[in-house]
Amino acid sequence: MIPITLPNALWSDADAETEALLDAWHVAVGDRVSAGQTIATVVVIKAGVDLQAPSDGVISAILVPAGETFARGAQLATLQQ
Repeated sequence: MIPITLPNALWSDADAETEALLDAWHVAVGDRVSAGQTIATVVVIKAGVDLQAPSDGVISAILVPAGETFARGAQLATLQQ
């Protein structure tokens, strides 16, 4: 299983207490995805960012639902290769 998280580079302008918002999932559990495919939209410090699949596989779990906030390093979903 591959954990899906928001890349650290996207947190570069955020302080340690900043949380991001998972705005929308563009996939569902069981969907097959390709590396680089947009799977979600998140908002970090008022900027919308597309989250991309790290590799080919199947979304096996969505751990942070749309509309929820999450902290730096939080696992958002898992991908099964």
